[in-house]
Amino acid sequence: MTLNVEFGSDNHSGVHPNIMKAIVDANNGYSISYGEDEITKNSIKKIKELFGSDVDVFFVYNGIAANILGLKTVTNSFNSIICADTAHLNVHECCGPEKFTGCKLVIIPTKDGKLKPELIKPYLIGTGDIHMAQPKVVSITQSTELGTTYNLDELNKLCSFAHKNNLLVHVDGARLCNAAIFLKKDLKEITRDVGVDILSFGGTKNGMMYGEAVVFFDKKIAKDFEFYRKQGMQLTSKMRFISAQFNAFFEYNLWAKNAEYANKMAQYLKNELCKITEVKIVQKVEANMVYAYIPRKYLQKLREKYFFHVFDENACEARLMCSFNTKKESIDDLVNSLRNIIKK
Repeated sequence: MTLNVEFGSDNHSGVHPNIMKAIVDANNGYSISYGEDEITKNSIKKIKELFGSDVDVFFVYNGIAANILGLKTVTNSFNSIICADTAHLNVHECCGPEKFTGCKLVIIPTKDGKLKPELIKPYLIGTGDIHMAQPKVVSITQSTELGTTYNLDELNKLCSFAHKNNLLVHVDGARLCNAAIFLKKDLKEITRDVGVDILSFGGTKNGMMYGEAVVFFDKKIAKDFEFYRKQGMQLTSKMRFISAQFNAFFEYNLWAKNAEYANKMAQYLKNELCKITEVKIVQKVEANMVYAYIPRKYLQKLREKYFFHVFDENACEARLMCSFNTKKESIDDLVNSLRNIIKK
């Protein structure tokens, strides 16, 4: 039996047709390399229209590079980076942040994937002590790896607390678009306006083929990024093929339409699963993912037909992802399959 992989990740989805067309259209004749082409210049202009004309924008291949290089640019090897225990930095980047920044990751346990000032405060110790790592950055994920979303009040409080303690704020925005749609805010309102310093702005999980943008809201802290990007093997020669995707991403608010649909499908999936008494939704559904407890005997059978991640094997918590092209019929099939498994 071929596994259905539709709910495994939003990375499993294909490329939106508009973005694929933009890539094909960019494949026209010759163009200056390394970001000096007109397509890239236009894409950067569009991003500045969203976030402010005085920001710095750089393109890289993937989200891990965006996170690591953004953090490398603003840290020294004696610094520490504070993040949630569920953060992609901690769980799924293969010690890359530690290797390339030289920094210590300070991991804070959370119930919902969200950091709060009162959780961070006990870890701000040893400032000025040469024997201890020096805290420099608070890194959060929006939306979080558990599918929850920081609201404006939480963001304002967190950024204010960080800055009062001489810390920068980095946002892993792999699913920033989903968060903006859930909050009914624009992208600037949930980043720059609340005090975020560095943003890894993702597109791959929302209809792009590949490519992310690193946005610095203060140019002074971005001054060395280009050198680290080159050293980090992320300065693509044919940058127009990343930039062209972002141009299509912003045209007619495609980013918002894709994220809105993915979020809508996640809500539908949650509502259908809630009709099964043996299933329990274990996290708030505030983006495009659903975390659900499914009894082990049913979970194992379901995984024989569907590929999806179970991040907590002991708790039998399944993560089911939706994307811009998740089919409603596929959700119905998955839920009906689970019902049939339970009946047997």
